[in-house]
Amino acid sequence: YETMERSEYRIFDDIKELLSKYNKLAYIMYADISALAYLKTPNEFGADIVCGDCQTLGISMNFGGPYIGYIACKDQYLRKLPGRIVGMTNDTNGNVGYVLTLQAREQHIRREKATSNICSNESLMALQALIYVSVMGPKGMKQTQQLAINNSHHLQSSLLNTGLFSKVCNNEFVKEFVLHTDLDVSLINDELSNKGYLGGLDLGSGNILFCATEVRTKKEIDEFVSIINSLGGNK
Repeated sequence: YETMERSEYRIFDDIKELLSKYNKLAYIMYADISALAYLKTPNEFGADIVCGDCQTLGISMNFGGPYIGYIACKDQYLRKLPGRIVGMTNDTNGNVGYVLTLQAREQHIRREKATSNICSNESLMALQALIYVSVMGPKGMKQTQQLAINNSHHLQSSLLNTGLFSKVCNNEFVKEFVLHTDLDVSLINDELSNKGYLGGLDLGSGNILFCATEVRTKKEIDEFVSIINSLGGNK
């Protein structure tokens, strides 16, 4: 999407429209790697560079690390990718912290003589993802995404049926969708947290990003909605 105003977004159903407008720029796509088992691939869309995370390939959240991502590109960009990308963030105390978010393949060549555990940690994550996709296979990967679609659409329709939410747009989605509410979003998330659920992402202006994946059950989704519905009198 292309941001227009704070709470107004333009959705491009056909990426060719955007490419024709900016045809001299490199086309970089951030893609949900597991959803690509169900959707068109970045290559089919003509992307020059594609990147994303691989947490959905059987990787646990790990509370900050180790973690795993991916990046791929067309041949003409292969030698132009940086050897390392260092990310910056702040910890809970406000201190600045740095971490490698991309490291060159050369860092793994002498892994048996490495003086840090970065190489082994990342290799373990890559191996875990490889085992996951090998066991699931193309059919299994597609089935998990169909489950995610079913669950997320059930969550969306259930939330809309409470009368407390409205759609922000009518576009299709796989796992994530945005709804608008007049309820206090922080109140919603606090109540969900008290009941053991992770609430949606507050986007501001009453917009909230929800997500449901293949690992959730209908019972969990219905309870999630019931908790929010109970807040209907606290607008």
